[in-house]
Amino acid sequence: MLYAIIGQDVADSLVKRLAARPAHVARLQALQDKGRLILAGPFPAVDAADPAAAGFSGSLIVAQFSTLAEAEIWAQADPYMAAGVYAQVMVKPFKKTFPA
Repeated sequence: MLYAIIGQDVADSLVKRLAARPAHVARLQALQDKGRLILAGPFPAVDAADPAAAGFSGSLIVAQFSTLAEAEIWAQADPYMAAGVYAQVMVKPFKKTFPA
């Protein structure tokens, strides 16, 4: 099943985010290599494709996991959690409708 993983950044997370990004991206790449990643990306903190120093307010990952518990365990082990980038992470079942 698909799950949406929504990470909410702490205030002024950009320095922490940049430091932990290589490890975070490596985990996403591993999901993609297994054909389980649907999409992933950050939420810019301002209305701009490149928010520069404003940074990001969080992230969205949609990926396939066997169970909600597996998705939650995966999300809690994200390098952004360990680095203090995310204040909280929410994991919800997701049903993809479009595009078909």
